[in-house]
Amino acid sequence: MKNINYKIATEQDCATILSFIRALADYEKMSDDVIADEKTLREWIFERKKAEVIFALNDEGKEVGFALFFHNFSTFLGRAGLYLEDLFVLPEYRGQGYGKGLLRKLAQIAVERQCGRFEWVCLDWNKPSIDFYLKLGAAPLGDWTIYRLTGDTLTNFASGK
Repeated sequence: MKNINYKIATEQDCATILSFIRALADYEKMSDDVIADEKTLREWIFERKKAEVIFALNDEGKEVGFALFFHNFSTFLGRAGLYLEDLFVLPEYRGQGYGKGLLRKLAQIAVERQCGRFEWVCLDWNKPSIDFYLKLGAAPLGDWTIYRLTGDTLTNFASGK
């Protein structure tokens, strides 16, 4: 695998983070779902410290891939895990080791932080990514279904409606 340099995102990178989020949403055909903006990212990632972002850099130091991640917690293991929310490599840089490099870097962070596991989800239709993850040795959790409350449903449930 090629030698890849990485950069931990700072507040000055909010525009770049947002551009990767939008590119990922385009790829997933979910562009209309993106409501994040630079101000919101700055607040939640850097002020509230609820997530972290790492970039993969090409030989010229340009950001060509990104991963946004945070800690979750396993009650069964009694320790934190690392959860990958999003990973995206610009199309022209795919197949060059940047995606695998980002995953390996996150695995190293998980090990350094003594996390009990490293997890992520993948859309069922995304066969190229599924094949890639399986090739790495990642195991799908077929017995689990993700449930989600958002928007008005979340607000209504929280208020007892």
